[in-house]
Amino acid sequence: MRAKQRSSEKTCKMMGVVSGRLDNRDLGSVMRDIQKSIPTQVSLPPGYHIQYGGAFAEQQQSFRELLRILIIASLLVFGAILFLFRDIRIALLILFVAVLGISGSYALLYLTHTALNVGSYTGLIMIVGIIGENAIFTFLQFRETLEGGKTPEDAVVYAISTRLRPKLMTALGAIIALMPLALGIGTGAQLHQPLAIAVTGGFLAALPLLLIVLPTGILMLYGGKNPSAN
Repeated sequence: MRAKQRSSEKTCKMMGVVSGRLDNRDLGSVMRDIQKSIPTQVSLPPGYHIQYGGAFAEQQQSFRELLRILIIASLLVFGAILFLFRDIRIALLILFVAVLGISGSYALLYLTHTALNVGSYTGLIMIVGIIGENAIFTFLQFRETLEGGKTPEDAVVYAISTRLRPKLMTALGAIIALMPLALGIGTGAQLHQPLAIAVTGGFLAALPLLLIVLPTGILMLYGGKNPSAN
């Protein structure tokens, strides 16, 4: 590592710049180790402080922007569902299921010791839209079946059984297609590995969410009521 010092003509403050190169480590884990070690191993004189910049500062700025995009995407999904069904309860339920799918992405990233970066954040945004779309189709099937005269319980069972094959084919097809990237196989695969792992984890979580959590929520909300009556 190397250190430089320079003075600022406007503020007349001294600044020491310390830079380094990464070797077989990701930026996130290195910065966590640095931030953990500096307070215990470095004693700064009065008036001095440490500010992290460079690639780490750019990464944090990208994370903040992607977080805003994730929130906006979730709100757009909620708005589209609310406009389609005109029922705030089912809109909240579908949004809850879609956002809960992110937990699968986080879990697989944690289990594979993969750092959260721009690629994995992009995968989180994709998962919200994919799960939300599948949940909408499931509820549409439930509502159409309920209008045919079946009980809510029978309508839920029919909707889930009807949508089971498309859900499984979509999830299995995506997981198999992303497997080489998730395993880092091939030239340049490591660049997109966090994205593939995040999407794979989201699909794995989507199956129990769409087959168990969503139908349970639908029965709790509409078990004794026809949603088309709203």
